[in-house]
Amino acid sequence: MHNFIRYVLLTLALCTSAFAQTSPSASAPVAKPEAVLGVGDIVKITVYQNPDLTVDGARISEAGQINFPLIGSVAIGGLTASAAEAKIAKGLRDGGFVLRPQVTIQVGQIRSSVISVLGQVAKPGRYPIETVGAKVSEMLATAGGLLPSGADVVTLVGTRNGRSIKLDIDMPAILQSGKAELDLPVENGDIIYADRAPTAYIYGEVQRPGQFKLERGMSLMQALAQSGGLSARGTQRGIKVHRRDANGTVVILDMGLNDTVGRDDVIYVKESLF
Repeated sequence: MHNFIRYVLLTLALCTSAFAQTSPSASAPVAKPEAVLGVGDIVKITVYQNPDLTVDGARISEAGQINFPLIGSVAIGGLTASAAEAKIAKGLRDGGFVLRPQVTIQVGQIRSSVISVLGQVAKPGRYPIETVGAKVSEMLATAGGLLPSGADVVTLVGTRNGRSIKLDIDMPAILQSGKAELDLPVENGDIIYADRAPTAYIYGEVQRPGQFKLERGMSLMQALAQSGGLSARGTQRGIKVHRRDANGTVVILDMGLNDTVGRDDVIYVKESLF
């Protein structure tokens, strides 16, 4: 009887082990591609149990090289951090300086990676990615922030894993609602574009007719307030809204004060007849 129980337990253990090896959830996570080191990057290099070989704040030269103790100039520009670690370790080992070198490279500043920030920002232009994992919001801050005329949503254009991407980044959701996961890290060659904020138009019997910035979810009542309210001869009755449909045809709508105004709407406020 005891032998039978031992047999059953052993069989279950073997089945569990086989399942763990073949189960998708037990498979190793896919490694993310590493950033490539380049000219101007600032790195810190350490060798395990060899503190005298630590190099802190080394800048990769225009030739893509750094100077390292004992082995001299090492070309690491164009390599990933792990490939550069292996190259330095090989130099130490082949030179007979360290028997089994364990080299670690930490990237402090990435000056070889540059992105463009364009559109409705205070200082549009090209900016280096100063720190590893810099986010869209940080690069917008580097460019002086969004102008009042800028839209809430900015566009990130770039390449990830060899594929082109174009993503809309909702800044209020990040900064006001705390959705930090939407604040994506930038990479070399990215473009951040801040479009002009959507607008609508109001004319007729209002205090300040003309174009106005359309806030998210703005109602007709809020649009009237944006224009200073009705004039002495204006009326809320019979307000007409001209809007283009999906085919580009202008349609005329009768809207209530709580209805939402759309991009490029034209609001007409009539004169009161009495």
